[in-house]
Amino acid sequence: MTRYFDEELLELNKKLLEMSAEVENSIGLSVRALRELSRKLAESIIEGDKRIDNMELEIEEKCLNIIALYQPAAADLRFVVMSLKITTDLERMADLAVDIAERVLELADQPLLKPLIDIPKLATLAQGMIRDVINSFVNKDTELARSVILRDNEADELRNLVQIELINDYMIKDATTVPRAIPLLLVARHLERICDHATNIAEDVIYMVKAKVVKHRLQSLK
Repeated sequence: MTRYFDEELLELNKKLLEMSAEVENSIGLSVRALRELSRKLAESIIEGDKRIDNMELEIEEKCLNIIALYQPAAADLRFVVMSLKITTDLERMADLAVDIAERVLELADQPLLKPLIDIPKLATLAQGMIRDVINSFVNKDTELARSVILRDNEADELRNLVQIELINDYMIKDATTVPRAIPLLLVARHLERICDHATNIAEDVIYMVKAKVVKHRLQSLK
C-alpha cells in the first residue's frame, strides 16, 4: 500500500509541475501578445485556458481519490490539501493571463501608447515567482517560499511605476490617451495579482512544512 501511495504522490507532484508550467507559459505569451499587439496570439491564450481548467479538474480528482483511498494523515494530508489550494491559485493566475489577452484584443487595432518597460519586468517577475513557489512546494523548501513572499513588494513597486507613468505622463496631460492607457493599467494590475497568488502559495508552503502561519505577518519571515 505504501508503495502505491508514494507513486500517487509523485504523480500529483508531476501534474502540479505541468500545470504551473502551462500557467507560466500563458503569462509569458500574454505579454508577448501585448508587445506584438497580436490578436491571433491573444485568442490562442483565451482558447488554451480550457486546457488549464481541465488540468485543475484532473488534479482535484486525484487529490480526492488519494484522500478516499489512502486516508493520509499529518504531513501527507496537509500536502494533499495544499495541492487542492494551489491548483485554485494556479487556475486564477491562468484566468488573469486571459484577462491580459482580452486587454490585448482591446488594443490590437491601434498602436501602443508607449514602449513597454516595466510591464515586461513585472511579467518576468511573476513567472519566476510561479516557478520558484511550485518548486518550493514540491521540495518542501521553506527558504525558497520565503524568497517568493519577499519578492511581492517588488511586484507592487513595478505596478505603481506603471500607474504613475500612465496617469501623470499621459492621461492627465492628454485625455485622448485614456482609451489606450486604461488597458495597460489593467495589465499591470493583473500581473500584480498573479504575484499575489504566488505569495499565497508560498505562505501555504511554509504552513505545510512548519505548521507556521505567516499570512499578514511579515515579521515572522525575519
